[in-house]
Amino acid sequence: MDFNIGSKIKALRKARKLTLQDVARETGFSPALISQIENNNVSPPIATLSKIARFFDVRMGHFFEIEEIERKYEVVRRGERRVVSRVISKAGTGHGYTYEALSFRKRNKKMEPFVLTVSERAAEETLYNHEGEEFLLILKGRAEVILEDQRLLLEEGDAIYFDSALKHRLLSYDGQEVQVLAVVTR
Repeated sequence: MDFNIGSKIKALRKARKLTLQDVARETGFSPALISQIENNNVSPPIATLSKIARFFDVRMGHFFEIEEIERKYEVVRRGERRVVSRVISKAGTGHGYTYEALSFRKRNKKMEPFVLTVSERAAEETLYNHEGEEFLLILKGRAEVILEDQRLLLEEGDAIYFDSALKHRLLSYDGQEVQVLAVVTR
């Protein structure tokens, strides 16, 4: 399913009468990247989406919502998960991971749960940070988590909880697929 994340970001920007440069300056991203995201040429990683959501004062789940009904609870069946591949271009060139939104109907959440699948070891080790906290549980495979200047090996069943203001990155340890339950708070 296409959530059209880019058009939702563009709508937020235009509603506030902001330029690409305004958003870039406040989020720390380049105007070119914001433009690529808005035009759905690039799907932002969770850290980038989190910074954009915080800037616009919306929950990350806003970008995955398809309904506007307030709910007290939400059940998401396995086949209903919203899958977002991090894609470089509309040509479909993969970038190594996907994430599945495990909650997208419940509004005003304090946390965003995802299943991340890292399918290869990224060539670059760019670190990301954003406000909030993160919890990661390794469901399958072996992962390397970089926190600032520390490298931590996590095996299947291991978990880590950290302040996401720390510069961080999740990588496949050995290039094999890693599946992770990730919960991100605002």
